[in-house]
Amino acid sequence: MMKADLSAHEAQIAERLDFFCKHPIFGILGPELLVQLRARSRVRDVARGTTVFAKGDPGSSLFAILEGQVKVISHSAEGKHAVFNLLNAGDIFGEIALLDGGERTADVVAVTECKVLVIERRDFLPLAHSRPDISQKLIEVLCQRLRNTSRQVEEVMFLDLSTKLARTLLRLADNTGSTKLALTQSEIAQLIGASRESTNKKLRDWENLNWVHMGRGEILLVDKKSLETVAGG
Repeated sequence: MMKADLSAHEAQIAERLDFFCKHPIFGILGPELLVQLRARSRVRDVARGTTVFAKGDPGSSLFAILEGQVKVISHSAEGKHAVFNLLNAGDIFGEIALLDGGERTADVVAVTECKVLVIERRDFLPLAHSRPDISQKLIEVLCQRLRNTSRQVEEVMFLDLSTKLARTLLRLADNTGSTKLALTQSEIAQLIGASRESTNKKLRDWENLNWVHMGRGEILLVDKKSLETVAGG
């Protein structure tokens, strides 16, 4: 291994250890187990638009996002698709299939250039079995995902377009830590369960009010205060 390659390799090892130490699930392992998990994990670079895994694929690994953003989507037999969630640096995904060994339940696609940490099921399960606190943390993650799904369904069913659109935009901004959202209008419409046409019209209205600015494949939140007022119903 050349010196430059060695330096890059060492940087990746340090990055993995730093991620594990700070993560709410992995950080509880302690130094010895962290070193073991770090040695058995690998870093994967994912280009924008790449499918990390598809619905129905074998669930043999857990993914943790080091850099970038991914979206969780599902396709219908008619070729339509719906966006279920957006995940960012520090989030994990693939935990359902990791725990039960079943098939992937949805597609995961890179929204931006991503760097993900891959932990194989065969390496992770022994740790989960030996440490009940890890299993507890995973249960908490799954419960939070269920709560988010329930809230999303309620918003789609019961809220008017303006309220659920404003809430979704603000929630995504909070999750990403940025007012610039790398999403198309179609993807926003899928998240809130509305037509692209009605979502586009509402966003254009808000752009005229200078609340948002729409670019190619992105939406910038300009006036969060006004959006918060609408989000309050």
